[in-house]
Formats: sequence, structure tokens, C-alpha cells
Amino acid sequence: MYKKMIKRRIVSIVAAMVFLLALSGCGAAEKEGSVYMNINAEKAKEMMDGLEKFVLLDARSEEEFSEGHIPGATVIPHDEIEERAESEIPEKDVPVFVYCRSGRRSKIAAEALVSLGYSEVYEFGGIIDWPYEIEK
Repeated sequence: MYKKMIKRRIVSIVAAMVFLLALSGCGAAEKEGSVYMNINAEKAKEMMDGLEKFVLLDARSEEEFSEGHIPGATVIPHDEIEERAESEIPEKDVPVFVYCRSGRRSKIAAEALVSLGYSEVYEFGGIIDWPYEIEK
């Protein structure tokens, strides 16, 4: 009888653990859309080439942007994202690809976009790693 009680208790504990694990998995899936994806330049180019609509965001200063940028990019300096993003990128479900010079400011900008509710943010580092066309 004692063995049956222990066995039932173990089964109950395992069932509770499986249930809690399933719940935590659901939470992680819901939160997945609230983080940005870090990708490389090649993957960014491949994805953008396959999309009809997206935003390419340069998180550098206006001066850096005028010295050279990826064609089609819009500049919003990383420290102005919170003030300007919603008016300049009104659709929060459109894919947003973010870069800067080396990757530091693009990460800050990507985090800010996510905190503002943008659901599909891709950070691909810096223009220094962009092997494709750049315009001035």
C-alpha cells in the first residue's frame, strides 16, 4: 500500500511538471515575436530580395548616412528611434531590417523598435560588413 501511495505521488508530480513545462513553452512562443532576430548581411539581402514590402533602417547619424548607405535605406539615428519610429514607420507588422556602422547602434535601435511594438525586426550588424552596393 505504501508503494502505491508513492507511485501515485510520483505520477502526480510528473504530470504537474509536464503541465508546467507545456505552459512555459506556450509563453515562450508568445514572446518570440517580441525579440529581434540577429542575422548576417547575406541573410538580410536574401530576405529583402524575396520581400515585396519591408523597411531598411540605417541607425547611424544623418552625416554618416550622407557619406554612404545601402540603397533604399531610411535613416533614423539610434538615439531618435523612440521619438521618430512610429511616425516614420507606421506599420508595426512590416519587416524592419536595421544596420549601422559596426552593429552596436543597430542592436540598440532593434531593441527600441521591439519595445515600441514592432513585431518583425532583423538586425544585421554594420555597413562595414555589407558586401553589396552602397550609394552616396
